[in-house]
Amino acid sequence: MGLFSPFKSRANEFKYEPRYYDPKKEQREQRRRELRGESSADAGREYQPGQYIRTQSEARRERFAQRYSKKRGTSTIVLVLGILLALVVAYMLAPRLASVMTEASTPRTRDYVEEEGFDPYAPIRIVPNDYNGE
Repeated sequence: MGLFSPFKSRANEFKYEPRYYDPKKEQREQRRRELRGESSADAGREYQPGQYIRTQSEARRERFAQRYSKKRGTSTIVLVLGILLALVVAYMLAPRLASVMTEASTPRTRDYVEEEGFDPYAPIRIVPNDYNGE
């Protein structure tokens, strides 16, 4: 037994641990209820087959609708702008592509006469210019 002493090493503490309360168990049960899709309104009802699957799919549909309802307008605008940009680019490139295709499909003819043999030491042949400028 201890006698009264004014010099205590620590203050008195109040330690109360309830007998029938386990916080970890409560957290697990709460998490299970959330995963099953149960709410406090469902606590008194009896289980019906497929109830958890229905509630989960409804919650998933609702989250999907909330997530993509805002983005739908901007995605449509981006899609329309992308199509318009592609049309403008196609309109600008179409004549050039058509000319390249027609040029590629026509056979080339040689405009020069190939000389037989090449002599690097031969004198250069000078062709007069037909330009009549001042």
